[in-house]
This record gives sequence, structure tokens and C-alpha cells, in this order.
Amino acid sequence: MNHHTFAPRLLTWFEAHGRHNLPWQYHHNATANIYAVWLSEIMLQQTQVATVLKYFEKFMKKFDTVEQLAVADWNEVATLWAGLGYYARARNLHKGAKQVVDFIEKTGDFPQTTDDWQSISGVGRSTAGAIVAMGVRGRGVICDGNVKRVLTRWAGIDGDISKSATDKELWKLADTLTPIQDSGKYAQAIMDLGATICTRTRPNCTLCPLSADCTAHQEGCPTAYPVKAKKVSKPHRHSLALAICHDGQFLWIKRNNNGGIWDGLYAFPLIMTNHQSNQSPISLDQVKNAHEMTDNTQAPSLAERQVLDGLPNLTLNTPTTIKHTLTHFHWHLSPVLIDVDETSYNQINQSLKAIHADFIWQKDHENLGVPKAMEKILHQLLHDAKKDISSTHTAD
Repeated sequence: MNHHTFAPRLLTWFEAHGRHNLPWQYHHNATANIYAVWLSEIMLQQTQVATVLKYFEKFMKKFDTVEQLAVADWNEVATLWAGLGYYARARNLHKGAKQVVDFIEKTGDFPQTTDDWQSISGVGRSTAGAIVAMGVRGRGVICDGNVKRVLTRWAGIDGDISKSATDKELWKLADTLTPIQDSGKYAQAIMDLGATICTRTRPNCTLCPLSADCTAHQEGCPTAYPVKAKKVSKPHRHSLALAICHDGQFLWIKRNNNGGIWDGLYAFPLIMTNHQSNQSPISLDQVKNAHEMTDNTQAPSLAERQVLDGLPNLTLNTPTTIKHTLTHFHWHLSPVLIDVDETSYNQINQSLKAIHADFIWQKDHENLGVPKAMEKILHQLLHDAKKDISSTHTAD
């Protein structure tokens, strides 16, 4: 392995074959928009470039400065982020914007060092390195998933990358290989190589500028790296998604669960249950009285309990289910459409106002920050409603 030629080879390849027209790239400009680089790095965490592009452009159009983002209402931020997933990123970004504005007011500029950036919410070591390298134009070292894949293959590092010892080894190598000059271009180059050439399942070694001394290529087994302990199977959870409707409008409740799943986003009331779709109907009283909650994280929120108490006993049919996979489990959501009369509508409103819940009645999710799963559920409900209408007309 030739450490001295690693960066030059990579930069030469990047100049000819890398991506140069992404809206957050400034390597051909005299200066960079640090805010835009930071935003892109947060959005790109565990998300493909193709997906991020449309969100990034909308976000920058709405909040084109960090000051605008800092004073924005959370619901505006959540609405623009809706569907991108990993919503803690958006909460940290919003919080971080306020911190960055405070930093600018005190110092006159954005944070300039990786240490300063790591003090901002949601910014870890690699993200800080990327911002400094590509935004601040200082020397920054990155070691994200793409980089770790490239380095483990090139250097033949066969330790479990989830272990701290391997992580330390990778960071040391990343630091050694990162040039003092052009670390911003280098960061973009090695991320591009990992994303387009040294891919997870189908690496194209014949086009790689590092293949001549790449250990994994010489061994003929590039996909054997990186080494990671076998993943534990994700558990499955089941919930009823109560689409409560009055006069053509649905009840949307803003979730408030201290940074938990979809915190700060609007959703239908979700009730964890062991009852699976396509089984026999279940009564609402069974749901209310069930002792199926295995831990506090699966118990209904206070707002959801208030809604349940405001509903009369009904028989719920759950003919369909929507599978939504999260980081730690598969969530099977069974949509249930419940039309309520004026009495239940008023009782639900009074109960939710009494606990100061944030809720709204409207026919769709327009201008609301909702998770992608809620869009799927609403689409499924509308689809089922059309099917019911169609079958009724056929019977007639």
C-alpha cells in the first residue's frame, strides 16, 4: 500500500470522474456556503444523494440562511423534512441553528474548528470534519460509512467495524491519508468513490484509482470488507392507526414523546396491540382494556389515551396493514377509519385541550409535518374507501 500516492490518485480520479454539480458543492468556488454544507451533511446521513436533492433545494429556498432557520417555527421545519426520515436530524438541526447563530453573534463567524462544530447539536466527529474541510476550507478528516468501506478494503482491515478498536484504527488511517491542502476536495472524492465505485455489494474495481494496491482487490474478495457482526433480527410491532374523522376532517395529534419516534410530527393516534391485521374484528373496549403493552415505550401517550376515552365502543375491522421499517423494528400499522358524531368530537376536543395537546382537524396532511408512514396510511384509507364505493355500485 502506498500511503503517499493515495490522495493524489484519488484527487486525479475525482477531477475526471467525480460529481461536481451537486448544489452543496463549492470546491470550484473561491468561498463556500458553510450553512449549505452543514445542511447537506445532515441530510445525507443514512440517505441517498438522489433522495436528498429535492429536499435540500426546497429547504434552502425556504431557509436560505442559518438565521432564518434559527427563528423558524418547528412545524415549518418538520413539514419540509417530512418523508426524509430520521427526524431527530431535523430536531437537532433546528436546535443547532440557534446555537450557531449565538456563536456567530459572539465571534462574528461560523464555528471554524472541528471541536467547535462538535459542540453543535447533531454534529458528530465525521460531520464536523466534513464541514470544516468543505465549508470552512480548513483541514478536516472524515470517516463515515463510505470512507470506512474504502479504507477497510484498501488496507485489508478485518476487525469488526462496530468495535471501538477498529474504529480507532480507521480514524488513525483516515487522518494519515487526508492531505493538508485540498482536504475538502479529498473529502468529496473519497465519499464519491465509496458511493459510486467502491459500493457495498457491487464494487467496480476495474474503474477504481486505488485498485493497484488495494488489499481486498488483490485477495479477490472486496465484498468481504468491511467486517461487521451479524445483525440481530429486528422485532415486529403492531399498532392500530386510528383515523378519526368528523365532518370530512381527520384528527392529527402532534407527538410529544421526549425525542422518541416521530417526536414533534403530526400523526394519527397509534395504539400498540398484539392484534394483527386480517384477524377477527376487535372491539374498542378490548383495545382500551388490553394489557398487551410490554414496556412503557409501547404504552399509549396521554393524548392517545384521552382520544380512546372519548370514543364509544366500536367493532374495529383491520383488513389491511402497512409495514414500515424503522432503525430498530418493523412496524405493522393497521389503519382504522372511525367516523365520530358531534358528541364524541366535542369530548375529544375538550379532553385534548385540557392536557394542552397540540392537535388539529383537517382533511389531509397539507402544511403539517407528518412521517411518511402517515401518508401511506391516508393513501390506503382513500384506496379502501374507493374500493367500498365500487363494490357497492357493483352490487346495486
